[in-house]
Amino acid sequence: MTTASAAKTLRPYVQQVREQAIREFGARYPGLRFAPVVVVIAALNEQDGIGGVLEGIPPQACGHRIDTLVVDDGSSDATCEVSLRHGVRVARLERNCGHGVALRLGYQLARDHGADYIVTLDADGQWDPHELPRVLQPLVDGEADFVIGSRVLGSTEAEDQFRQAGVHVFAGLVRLLTGVKVTDTSSGYRAMRAELTATVPQKQVQYQTSELLIGAIYQGYRVAERPIVMHKRTAGESKKGNNVLYGFRYARVILTTWWRARRSVDPGARRRAGHFPHVPPDAPALSKDLLE
Repeated sequence: MTTASAAKTLRPYVQQVREQAIREFGARYPGLRFAPVVVVIAALNEQDGIGGVLEGIPPQACGHRIDTLVVDDGSSDATCEVSLRHGVRVARLERNCGHGVALRLGYQLARDHGADYIVTLDADGQWDPHELPRVLQPLVDGEADFVIGSRVLGSTEAEDQFRQAGVHVFAGLVRLLTGVKVTDTSSGYRAMRAELTATVPQKQVQYQTSELLIGAIYQGYRVAERPIVMHKRTAGESKKGNNVLYGFRYARVILTTWWRARRSVDPGARRRAGHFPHVPPDAPALSKDLLE
């Protein structure tokens, strides 16, 4: 059973499982106050890869301290134990609820415990934690509200040509629908202002990256990209399943999110706020051209 289908099966229990995880997190970390930057990692059965990721996260970047929060999405292996041994905070969902649900729990806990900025990484080692300052810097400089680490602007070691083609297709679709140029809608390497995760509606159990991006665009948040390298998995297996099914589901999320967002958000918000397209990492400031 894929993560998506499992999460769908368990949907009636998600709220109860989330509430339990929040209670247990509060009991484990009473009086917790996070650093200004919190790295949120949603992990499912990643005991062999997550340790290397956690070891690579810098203790500070761009003048701010960094804390790490792992949300264990009902793993049946030692993902939780490995994370705790590395000294990071862990929230555990007792049942697999889906990547989107796990990330939203991480966002909430980060906000509730004082984070100003949230950075997301995956537990499989595909995104290099050492590149975190590059993705975070536009937020700290006040130039953007939401920053995507783009493998298209950077590079990738992945050999799946079907999925690489899909990255370009989905980027073109988002640009067509929103008028904002992005190159990598499915990157798991992102940095954002913490409040953005509270104001942008999020409902997807899986394939949530485009949902957050499109919602941010329609709410008038400033979007930027920075080049990063996508590495091969260090361990474990992808949870995304069959390429064709993944592509269909991801496209459906893009279209349904766009339809919902354009009907529910003030259409003038994007023009009033403006958007920031991607620029080279050494540029002194981001362009303010609205790509519409």
